[in-house]
Amino acid sequence: MSVLQTGRQALRGVLARLPWRPAARDVSHRGGPRIAVIGNCQARGVARSLEVLLPEAAVTLVPTGQLARRARTMRAFAEGLSGYDHVFSQPIAAGHFPDGGSAELLGLLPRARLFPPIVFAAFHPDMVYVGDLSAGGGSGLVPSPLHTYHSAITLFGYLRGLSEERILRLFRDDVLARLGFLDGWDLAAEDLVGTSRAIGFDLGPELMRWSRRGAFMHGINHPKLFVMADIAQRLATEAGLAPAPLTVEAYLSDDLLGEVIWPVYPAVAEAYGVKGSYVFKGRAAPKSAPSVLDLAGLVRESLALYQTMPGARLTCYRTEHWSRSSEACALFDAV
Repeated sequence: MSVLQTGRQALRGVLARLPWRPAARDVSHRGGPRIAVIGNCQARGVARSLEVLLPEAAVTLVPTGQLARRARTMRAFAEGLSGYDHVFSQPIAAGHFPDGGSAELLGLLPRARLFPPIVFAAFHPDMVYVGDLSAGGGSGLVPSPLHTYHSAITLFGYLRGLSEERILRLFRDDVLARLGFLDGWDLAAEDLVGTSRAIGFDLGPELMRWSRRGAFMHGINHPKLFVMADIAQRLATEAGLAPAPLTVEAYLSDDLLGEVIWPVYPAVAEAYGVKGSYVFKGRAAPKSAPSVLDLAGLVRESLALYQTMPGARLTCYRTEHWSRSSEACALFDAV
């Protein structure tokens, strides 16, 4: 082993023993409890909601995508959080640190509380990821005209050798019904509630309340702000804090409006009593007008992109399932 390699190894050992410290932030005007919120893009909505609900609290957001850059071990990470009065975290996969994930965090910080990620596909059953989902940081995902989100119908049509015109004919009410797109509510609800109950944060009552407000998702994994505000309100209340009795979305903008917005297809919308369309919105830079695609535009641009990709990269759990179904294959081939 070279001197340089030995030095690097020694430095890694030192870093692994050092506690993580959050980046400095001016919260001198907030003399209330210190709160850390850990999670994916949804956690930002929780953190910002807490700032509105608890005006005196000093809230720090810790994105899970940056965990590896903040600490070498879970123990060091937990030590860095020891100065917080409350730690609210989405589940942390064991792969982030060599010495464990959420279970270990709760063992090291018994006052920490887990809250669930929100994934709900009933409104957007055609919306999928393509590529290697196991690659870190989404590096294995295939890009699309809408960041990394794809239409399963378009992809499978391409894989079956269909033209753009034939693929567009698949977006009919009867086809969507035969694909199961109009009756996915129960499965989506079962998955969400089951996931939440597994970490002791049952979302059954919240799901019922959200559903009364219509389509509460921008896409399969981007909830609307009032969803994250409800979770923030509950976290604060169950932690013994006193959140203000207000409607957060009346005071705060929805950051996820700047991300991809997938429409609820008209047939799906009719099934659930919400407004539907085939207008897709891409990611938008701050203060810039959003870019939109109609269905024909999405199909056309997706096909052009797939033609540049090795076939081995165009993997997707939904299309792989359809490829094993003679009924699904016959449905696509018949258009």
